[in-house]
Amino acid sequence: MAFESLTDKLQNVFKNLRGKGRLTEEDVRTALREVKMALLEADVNFKVVKQFVKSVEERAIGADVLNGLNPGQMVIKIVNEEMVALMGSETTEIALQPGKAVTVIMMCGLQGAGKTTTTAKIAGKLKLKGKKPLLVACDVYRPAAIKQLQINGEKQQVDVFSMGENHKPVNIAKAALEHAEKNGHNVVILDTAGRLHIDEEMMEELKEIKDSVTVHQTLLVVDAMTGQDAVNVAQDFDEKIGIDGVVLSKMDGDSRGGAALSVKAVTGRPILYVGMGEKLSDLEQFYPERMASRILGMGDVLTLIEKAQQNIDIDEEKGKQMTARMKKGRFDFEDYLESMKQMRNMGGLSGLLGMLPGMGKQMGDIESMVDEKQLAHMEAIVLSMTPEERQNPKLLNPSRKARIARGSGVDISVVNRFIKQFEQSQKMMKQIPGMMGGKKGRGLFGGMGGLGGMKFPF
Repeated sequence: MAFESLTDKLQNVFKNLRGKGRLTEEDVRTALREVKMALLEADVNFKVVKQFVKSVEERAIGADVLNGLNPGQMVIKIVNEEMVALMGSETTEIALQPGKAVTVIMMCGLQGAGKTTTTAKIAGKLKLKGKKPLLVACDVYRPAAIKQLQINGEKQQVDVFSMGENHKPVNIAKAALEHAEKNGHNVVILDTAGRLHIDEEMMEELKEIKDSVTVHQTLLVVDAMTGQDAVNVAQDFDEKIGIDGVVLSKMDGDSRGGAALSVKAVTGRPILYVGMGEKLSDLEQFYPERMASRILGMGDVLTLIEKAQQNIDIDEEKGKQMTARMKKGRFDFEDYLESMKQMRNMGGLSGLLGMLPGMGKQMGDIESMVDEKQLAHMEAIVLSMTPEERQNPKLLNPSRKARIARGSGVDISVVNRFIKQFEQSQKMMKQIPGMMGGKKGRGLFGGMGGLGGMKFPF
């Protein structure tokens, strides 16, 4: 996960600060030197790091901070505030035209950055907001680019406009705008071609489109895993064609994450979204304060709640029924399968735990404990049961367990251990009624079928 190494290093620095009852100027400077090294290792732009450390030091070395009741906590607060300011302070939305006017968004970026997938993700986001987007296939060079956009558009239930590979992108854009106006589309998203590197031909093509069609928003998709190179790409695109915002893709990868902390400071352009996975739903609005909280190991509960609201597809009545069953310890294997489904929809167990305050430092231990293959084995065990056995675990006698073990491809001892842990979890359900709620969004634990219920596979 991006920033994992940076988070660990910053938390060690903060632990040392909190351990001191009184701070001296030298304590602050020593801590900031470590912060500086951690940021540089995360591939944050050198000039950005230098200015960031200077701003924190100026605020932290003062009588009010050093002589306060909790100086260590005050320094951490200052670091958090400066980090938020570095990434833009305020959340930026795509600027849409008012009323029924058509908004034209041009997507650009280098080949391999995930531009076409991101284009479809944004269309899905806008559709959820009541818009009627039209995806336009302007990439006539990359093999299967048009087909990829059409498949993603179908998955998002969004219309796709294409004229094939034998037309100029500028003519496709013009025709798409006419099509949109005739068919009631109020957002047109142009998926332009990418290149392996920035070249004049690429830039001229983008300029030609902007000269021929009124483009209201130009969004650049950059690969967060390329670190400082992503910032350089953003700077080049902004200087040559002008961009209105940046989307960071692949933020779920094992990257240093420095691009998120550098883009706004270097280009002046805001980050609008971050891609957190390959699924078309894995696109998050970029909130500077929430990202800073994640980086500093303080969790991101608001995003966790929003994920629950967006992904939990059970209705209110079903939620109430599940909550009542869990309170009575009647959480069965069907409920377990539902919990696993909801957990995957929300990014997996590791992703969820990473958003909880104080979990960042422990993620390495958690990930070593939670083996995804083991979770798959547990699911296979449940799927090898009959519907009657899932609903009534008391039916599971030795012969049935042996059949289930054969069906799931595991040793019978694994089945026995899993069932025993499941029974323990049922008892635990009775002890956490206050953590559950029936309504979608109000009761995160109840709506998901119980995070406690996810605890028993490992």
